[in-house]
Amino acid sequence: MEKALELARGQLGQVWPNPAVGCVLVKNGVIIAEGVTQKHGRPHGEQVALDKAGDDATGATAYVSLEPCAHVGKTPSCAKLLVEAGVKRVVYACGDPDVRTCGQGGDILRQAGIDVDAGLMEAEALELNQGFFLKVQQNRPMVSLKLATSNDGKIADPSSASQWVTGEAARDKGHEMRASHDAILVGVGTVLADDPMLDCRLAGLEHRSPVRIVLDSKWRTPLSSKLVQSAGNIPLWIVGLGQPPAELMVSGVKCLSLADKKDMGELLKLLAGEGITRLLVEGGAKVNASFATSGMVDHVAWFKAPHDIGAGGLGAIAGMEIEDFLKDADFNSINSEKIGKDTLVNFSRAG
Repeated sequence: MEKALELARGQLGQVWPNPAVGCVLVKNGVIIAEGVTQKHGRPHGEQVALDKAGDDATGATAYVSLEPCAHVGKTPSCAKLLVEAGVKRVVYACGDPDVRTCGQGGDILRQAGIDVDAGLMEAEALELNQGFFLKVQQNRPMVSLKLATSNDGKIADPSSASQWVTGEAARDKGHEMRASHDAILVGVGTVLADDPMLDCRLAGLEHRSPVRIVLDSKWRTPLSSKLVQSAGNIPLWIVGLGQPPAELMVSGVKCLSLADKKDMGELLKLLAGEGITRLLVEGGAKVNASFATSGMVDHVAWFKAPHDIGAGGLGAIAGMEIEDFLKDADFNSINSEKIGKDTLVNFSRAG
């Protein structure tokens, strides 16, 4: 099961709107095949593993990180594929909350006489696909808030002239985070100030750049920006109010409209409807504050440089200190690590 979860974890950010599912087939104490959900969510991990195993799957045990799906859509029912392949036992980590499966996958297997065990490494599996579960159960993606600050929680000096606060190693780690999320979100202020690409630039992971999303209520994103100019290669969504200008609508950009720019719940519902399960927020102070006050941030990755910027510096979350936000929103520190000269502390919301 550890291997199945490892396979699934490696596909996070690539399989939306589906969950990342790993499958390991074992026979006579030997792994005979492995599979994982492929890009854009299909084929599913079980089908990939069964195709690799062929006739050898008969009599095998399948370890799957999520309950095999029961429904037939653009892919076959994985539960029925396992039955047809003749596996003798299926062990899955946690149930699938999708109403089309939700216990029915396990029932199909049991009715076919297959031994079924559920709940092995369940906590790890629930954490792995938290974004998918939130999308199904709460109609929103999981939200990760990335903060890169000085030791005293500032993102820029009083002149707002600081471009990089943390070091190169921390920035590389941030690109790893981009690769594991479906989408990355910033405000139009960041676009106008920095003209970012918001892609993944780590060697070998360039193809894993997430969907770029800009909150832009007045549709001010320049046509000359790097984001718009690269929209044909890396998806760009702009979320604004009312009707977008015609020039944006024909430039390869996907335009989405909100009724209230301050309603993060509406925004997240909109993104979930588009299939997004894992959202990385790399906004400026105001965007960060909008999410921080929404009660819908699930994880915080706080990169801290060893130096202070001092009084007058721009805080990472407008109107509040990071420590106060983490305390008031009931976040727990789950781990920390040194990254070059900087420190990364990861937080998860309690419960």
